[in-house]
Amino acid sequence: MEGYKSIFDRIRNEYKLYIVAFSILIIAEIIGEFEFAVGPGMLILFPIFYGIILGVILGPDLIGLLKEKDVNAAKPLVLVAIAPFIVNIGITAAGNIPELVSLGPALILGELGNVFTVIIALPIALLLGIKREAIGAAHSINREVNLALITNLYGPESAETRGTLSVYIMGGLFGTIFFGFLATLVASTELFHPYALGIASGVGAGIMMAAATTSLGHVYPAYADDILVLGAAGDMLTGMTGLYVALFIALPLANKIYSVLEPKLKINEKSKSKVGTERRYDDYEA
Repeated sequence: MEGYKSIFDRIRNEYKLYIVAFSILIIAEIIGEFEFAVGPGMLILFPIFYGIILGVILGPDLIGLLKEKDVNAAKPLVLVAIAPFIVNIGITAAGNIPELVSLGPALILGELGNVFTVIIALPIALLLGIKREAIGAAHSINREVNLALITNLYGPESAETRGTLSVYIMGGLFGTIFFGFLATLVASTELFHPYALGIASGVGAGIMMAAATTSLGHVYPAYADDILVLGAAGDMLTGMTGLYVALFIALPLANKIYSVLEPKLKINEKSKSKVGTERRYDDYEA
């Protein structure tokens, strides 16, 4: 409660934010889900999709019902909102340690796929001019545990946390649609058992897992409950291992790549700026 004398002082100052957030929740749930068949796959819009859009519309850059101070107050609350989910992962993992061990290196190797976001996405982000935000954004596919990890390591107001939070929010907006569509598209090939698809659904954030398993439940209604359980198990397992992969492999690698590439890109930008200035001078002389 930094900057507040008590919890009542905080509520008195942020009550509008809570009322708006709860109103958005009610409206999004009332709108509900919509399904669209797209080729062999299926697009499903979930309430979180409307919730994010409503939040953007009511923000300071559009309607302005929520001011900049409300946005700043909401940032640390994201971690509070996902805390129950993270605790649930820890409790579930603790109760399934033998199963985790029995899966052996396959589970770790599966989570290592996240490292490719560092190798591929981080250089692209730097080329686009993104600075330290790129480390938080590209160190993983940014699930709940990654948001908590970066916030804890760098602080809620850091550039790295802004990068992680941005990808997490965009993942909630577009990732739910993409994961749901991708799951039904792969299911249409009939190459994999519904159980395998259910486990594979747990590679992203919890909302993406929910989108993928719900979409698969529509394709395989007889397996809907099992798919949901397996998706949650896969999400829990990769979330647990992914935390350590991010901490000990992905983040050090991301910082190393940043320290090597960013100075070189900065030199190139200065060189281009200098050449541009000389050309303008030459044009003037001509």
